[in-house]
Amino acid sequence: MASSTDVVQLENFASKMPHWDPDLTNHLFALVDMGSNGIRFSISDLSPPQTRLLRCVYRERAGISLFDALNTSPSTSHLVFPQNVIDQVSKTLTRFKSIANDFGVPAEHISVFATEAMRKAENADSMLNAIFKTSQLGVHVLAPEVETLFGAMGARGGFAEVEGLFLDLGGGSVQMTYLNSSTNGYEKAAAQLGRSLPFGAARLITILEDGETEARANALNNLRERMRDAFAKLQHQFPSLIDTQTNQENGGVDIYLCGGGFRGYGSMLMHTDSIQPYPIHAVGAYTVQGSVFSQTKHMCKVNDEYDGRIPGISKRRRQQFPAIAAVVEALVDAVPRIRTVTFCSGGNREGALFMMLPQVIKEQDPLSILHPINSKVEFETLQSVLDIVQSSLPADVDFSDIPTVFTLGLGPLFANSIWTRVGEPSDANAAFELQQAIHRDPSAPGLSHLARAVLALTLCSRWGTDLGPADKLLRRNLQKLVDRSNPEANFWAEYIGAVANIYSILCPAKPNTVSKTKNVVKFIPTMKNGRTVDKVFLTISLSPSIYQNLDHRQLASCFKDIRKHRGTANKTKVELFLHRIDS
Repeated sequence: MASSTDVVQLENFASKMPHWDPDLTNHLFALVDMGSNGIRFSISDLSPPQTRLLRCVYRERAGISLFDALNTSPSTSHLVFPQNVIDQVSKTLTRFKSIANDFGVPAEHISVFATEAMRKAENADSMLNAIFKTSQLGVHVLAPEVETLFGAMGARGGFAEVEGLFLDLGGGSVQMTYLNSSTNGYEKAAAQLGRSLPFGAARLITILEDGETEARANALNNLRERMRDAFAKLQHQFPSLIDTQTNQENGGVDIYLCGGGFRGYGSMLMHTDSIQPYPIHAVGAYTVQGSVFSQTKHMCKVNDEYDGRIPGISKRRRQQFPAIAAVVEALVDAVPRIRTVTFCSGGNREGALFMMLPQVIKEQDPLSILHPINSKVEFETLQSVLDIVQSSLPADVDFSDIPTVFTLGLGPLFANSIWTRVGEPSDANAAFELQQAIHRDPSAPGLSHLARAVLALTLCSRWGTDLGPADKLLRRNLQKLVDRSNPEANFWAEYIGAVANIYSILCPAKPNTVSKTKNVVKFIPTMKNGRTVDKVFLTISLSPSIYQNLDHRQLASCFKDIRKHRGTANKTKVELFLHRIDS
């Protein structure tokens, strides 16, 4: 790369990025990521108060491989971009700028950055000058540590809090770092102490397919050695990592993966998941156990033998799959004790946006703002509804390890949906809520597959779970997904949904003030464990006016369809008691 090319370093990246401020008149930002495997373009709306969601309003990908372009130069050992590729890239970025203009993105809010291929190209200046001449866009070439920063933060932005290893597999390189969002300065530490290894999927597959036997063996050995060395150095810098590998009471380290190569591997795992058809379509926030993640030989066998299209894996990605699997094998070899692996939808673009934000916004729980609340009265009313429904849970049951809409932070989304579409038939609403929860806000941070499943099952139960054959299959598969986390969770999802159903019968119109949530109902739950049957006794205390005008059998029917097992040897039964409050 020519020395005159500007390389963005950790010390100056903040000054190179657009400035975000809550008082801006326009909060649209456009980013172009010139990766080794393709060029990605997106426009995001960072308007308050939902800035933290990094909402994407437009995205597009151009299938231009800068890595391939570098390695198809005519009979020379020099790494240069051919003129036809320079022309194609210049036209593509000119088009992207035109789209940004059509959306009304201010010129100062448009950023373009490039990674490994541009760092390696000897004629990078020719490419950058051509882009500027045709589009008036400058390109920031990211130093490896800045690429590590953006990749890690793009993955981190998908969650309220994280702790674990972060890896980003691109076409030219793979980055590894450690991140604990509860520590001060974790962003810079992750970037400064991370490692960038020259084993991207596009680069590695070239060696595996075209290299001599000895060259292939040397490359794989080098990959494994450098992966082990990278993890060892991270353990030295972050002693808590050592504990994940040596403490037998610790289940191992949690790993977060981003980049197209790893997402392709995640899509293959979803395709072969024991739950079929897997109920959630997006690979973002898909989590597997370490033992499943390590099944590389089986994944390669499926890639070789399956003739149909596999969702989430392009033809090019399948051709690169042996290289992706080799990186996974090296990771498994370097990190023996892996507890879970989560695949992340965010990447460099999301990470760049995330790093533009002030710390107070970065550390927001994204789920808390996914449902917009417009006033203090609305917030207090919603919280009152949640308190009433949550009061139906027995106090002597420990819910800390049971995923529910409350423990997963889904309360506002759940409460706001209790009275949605009340004019439509219950069976239609049950099917709608089942589908809505798994498809809504597909790129929203914080909505894990488990969270979507629990929300879907709870809201479906609110309407009575009267479903057709296709939706029954979807519900069963969502229940299997939830069972993996805690076998009791399905029972409580249905129980909470049934309680919400009862509350909506007692309060047919959505409350718009706290006063309208009071004095409607009081839940008094108790739990009794028997030898073969456990019972939840739910007493519902009602005012005389509500009590006398109520169809008692209608309330009791709300619990008739909930499952009789909650993941224990005993059956579980809910018994309902109505009590009139006499003044």
